[in-house]
Order: sequence, then structure tokens, then C-alpha cells
Amino acid sequence: MTAPPTTAARADDRPVLLVLFGATGDLARRMLFPALFELWERDLLPDRFEVIGSGRHSPGTDQDFRHDVVEAVAASADGADRAALERFAERVRFATASAEDGAGLAAAVEQRRAALGEGCRTFLYLSVPPGQTDAMLRMTDREGLARDATLMVEKPVGEDVDTARALNALLADLAPEERVLRVDHFLAKESVRALLALRTANPWLAGSWDARHIASVLIDVPEKIDIEGRAAFMERTGTFRDMIPTHLCQALAAVAMEPPSSDDPEAERAARLRLFEQTRPFDPARTVFGQYEGYREEDGVAADSTTETFAAVEVRIDNPRWQGVPFLLRTGKALDSADHRLTVRFHPTDPADPTGRPDSTDSTDSTGRTADGGADRAEGEAGTELVVGLSATADVRFGVRLSRPGPRPGLVDGVLGLEPLPGADASLGAYAQVFHHALSGDHRVFTTAAEVERLWELAAPVLADPPPAVRYPRGSSGPEVPGVPGASDPAPDHEG
Repeated sequence: MTAPPTTAARADDRPVLLVLFGATGDLARRMLFPALFELWERDLLPDRFEVIGSGRHSPGTDQDFRHDVVEAVAASADGADRAALERFAERVRFATASAEDGAGLAAAVEQRRAALGEGCRTFLYLSVPPGQTDAMLRMTDREGLARDATLMVEKPVGEDVDTARALNALLADLAPEERVLRVDHFLAKESVRALLALRTANPWLAGSWDARHIASVLIDVPEKIDIEGRAAFMERTGTFRDMIPTHLCQALAAVAMEPPSSDDPEAERAARLRLFEQTRPFDPARTVFGQYEGYREEDGVAADSTTETFAAVEVRIDNPRWQGVPFLLRTGKALDSADHRLTVRFHPTDPADPTGRPDSTDSTDSTGRTADGGADRAEGEAGTELVVGLSATADVRFGVRLSRPGPRPGLVDGVLGLEPLPGADASLGAYAQVFHHALSGDHRVFTTAAEVERLWELAAPVLADPPPAVRYPRGSSGPEVPGVPGASDPAPDHEG
């Protein structure tokens, strides 16, 4: 397979040693090694680049591990050239390590840094279960691995406000903030990043991106797959913790934050934080949990488990742009679709008032219904919706109203579509973007300590008082959720 073109370029050709903790795990196999191969195939890694994979148990010899990497990437990268994969794998080796003993890994790192030569930069990527991050970081400190290294920590950072603050404090002890990269790959998805440009660089959208024109927003990330044997992770974390204060809130930021004051990465991070500070803590009464039928029969799941495999939350933002607009975040497993999308529902145009609707308050809910219970005229009509795909690359569909052809007067609904976006063949996958931004020193796709802690503050009321998980059939659309067609009305706005 010939590598597709790319507009990205090497930002720094100094040698790099990447130490990947959790190198035999699911994320490394499905995402991380394929992303590194993607960069290598496009000549976006330094000439002197190596990976030391690490874990508690050795997969055998370095050659055995390389074989495992080749097989994993081949399974994920359809059509990958086998010879190219094997050349890439020559840069990979393995060293065992645990939270209790990292001496062997430290020796391997020292040896490879010396071999790579002067100026070698070290990145430590922690792809480990949430409960192990703290102990593994302390081991890297004891063994001197964290010294001068950039620390990359996979989400979730903590499991609630207190654990996030404690982990951020530990990270601050080990490295300055510019060498701490908290990874949430949704921030690096090209489709998510396209949202900010779409809504700010196009005057026809920029002037109508507010409560005066928008009735509701749905960010929908369903999955057809079930937990796929990851019972231990799901039982500890649940879908709400795993997805809502992380991936879906980052997509929310791309939709709702004020345009950054400049192109500087820190300006974008500051804009995200300002939005989260203006967001209300999530209301359990506006939250729906679900659990797919058969989940309790999965290996490793308790027979009486109440863990949610589905979560939907209505979010409210208290600022002038978004006052009164409901944002619905929805995700779950074993559903009937894997169509990730953003749907922006606009208010209908009143011919008597072409300037739009009056300033919005909390008089509308996530279905587009008014406070008196009447159905908004635009509900369900394609002519009032902007739909943006949130998969690897964005596709855009915008509903329009056109005059009816023929002698009978009136309007008909139409759709303007753009799929895929121009240049999509040059795009990079989300984790390839994560690594590319890390190596180039552009930190806009990484979350800050303040962001992470604020997001856990937003989640705290639901964590303290979670709704019961409603059972739903595998392959269904999941529990009824206000704001999704066919669902019941939501609870009234307590603060409206």
C-alpha cells in the first residue's frame, strides 16, 4: 500500500525514544502502534526513532514482540505493506517493568538513549488502567526515567475530582507543565478539529452560531461493539466516566467555545477552559444511564452489576452565546449504530421576523419544545439541521429550504452535502495526530490540569447520585432519551 499524501511535516528531527507502558494492551495494539506506523510510513518520524514497549509480562524475545506488533498493525491498517511493517518493527523492542521494579527498563532506556545519540528526547506514554497510573509514575521517578522526559498520560486522568487533583499534583512534582501531556484523542480527531474552523471561518455560520438561531445540539457517539472482554475496565469505570467528562466534553468544546484569541496553542486551551467554567455541573435528573441486556452474563461482570454501558447527559452553558440551549451528549455500547455525528438544530425562520428569534432563555428543552409544551415547527425537519460526521474525517450535510418546483407554491426541504472534506486523503488518524503534536511541541490537542479538574467537577453530581441503569436490548437504539426522536420529554429546567 502506498502511503497517502499529507500536508504535515517533520517539526523536529532530533532523535526520539518513546517508552510505551501497557505495550501489550488493547489500546497499544489497536491504536498506538498503528498510529506510529502511519507516521513512519509518511516520513513524519525522526530518522533516529525507537520504541521500548513495556509491561509486567514479557511476550518473549524482542523478535517475538516485533512479530506481535506487525500482526497488530496489519490487523488495524488494512492493506499495509508487510515488508514496510517489518522494517518499522525493527525500531521496536521490549523491557519488562512493574510499579515495584523498573530497574531493567531503566537500564534499557539508558542504553538506547546512548545509542540514539546526542539530543535524544524521551517520551513516557502511560497506557495503563486508571488505578495503576499513580504507582507507575512513582516508579519512573524512583528509577530516574522521568528526569527530563515528557510524560504522556492517557485519559481518564483520575476517576473523580479528588483523584484527578492528586494525580495532577504528582505530575507537577515530576515535570513542569510543558512536559506533561494529558491525552484525549478526541481532541486530535480531524473531524472534531474541523468543527471550530467550520463555524468560525464561514460567515454564514459564524453569524448564526448562538442561542438566537440554534435550538439544540446533539453530540452522538454510539458504538455497535459491546465491551469485548474488557469487563474489569468497564466495571471499574463505566461508560459515563469513560466517555462523558472526556471525549464528549472535548467535542462539546469544539462546538461551543468562543473562538480562541489567536492561533497560539495556549489560546485554544484557555478558550476550552473558559467554556467548561461556564458550564453547569451535570444534573442527575437530566441524565440517563442504560445497561445492555446480557452485560451481566459477560465474563468478569457481577451478576447484580449496576454499571452503565450507556450514558446521555443534557448540558447547559451559562453564557450569553448559549443561554437556554440544551446540548445533549449521548454514547453507549451494543447499539444499532456506530454513526458518530453532531446535529445542530436551528430555530425555524419566522417570515414576519427575518432577523431570527428573540434572545433565548431556558424556555426550550433538548427536543426543541417550548415551555408551554408546544412542538417547535422545525422539529424533525431536514431544512433546519446541520449534521457533521465525527468519524475519522468530517462530512457535512446542511438542510436547506428551497422553492417547490412546479406550479404549486411553497417550500421543500433539501440537503447540501460535502463528504468527505477536501484533502481527506491527506488526513492523519487521531492518535497519529497525538504523537505528531507531541513530537512537534504543539500542545493544543492535550488537556490541561485545570481542564481535567473542572470536567470532573461537572461530573461530580452524577457520580454522587447516578440514575439507575435502564436495561436495553443489544442492537437497539438504547434507552429513551429526551432530545432523540421518539423519546419522552425531559424533566423541567430546575433553574429556568
